Amino acid sequence: MHVHKRYQDDVCVLDFAGSILLKEGGDELRDAVGALLYDGNKKLVLNLGRVGHMDSGGLGDIVLCRALAERQGGSLKLSNLTKGVKNILMITKLVTVFETYDLEEDAVNSFRISRLRDNAGCC
Repeated sequence: MHVHKRYQDDVCVLDFAGSILLKEGGDELRDAVGALLYDGNKKLVLNLGRVGHMDSGGLGDIVLCRALAERQGGSLKLSNLTKGVKNILMITKLVTVFETYDLEEDAVNSFRISRLRDNAGCC
């Protein structure tokens, strides 16, 4: 598992390459998300476009990361889902739990749209 972190404005994008399996990749995923949340990053996008395989253990790690983000007042969104990742989310019905986007740009922009929507009713 390879993880690369980069920023688009105040949104942190984590690019993953490899597999997220019960015994492979989950630690790196949890560590990366946990460190970002600890550092105060609240807007996270997981770019899964280069994830070849994911099993139920890997899916559990992503669910855990989402829960961690929400507990810290943040949000975690998924982008560039491979066919295999998309299938496992659909089979488990977790596709209804996560905000998923075909394009990373759409996931990043969704944070801006949310912020505009939140600010519209403030006055």
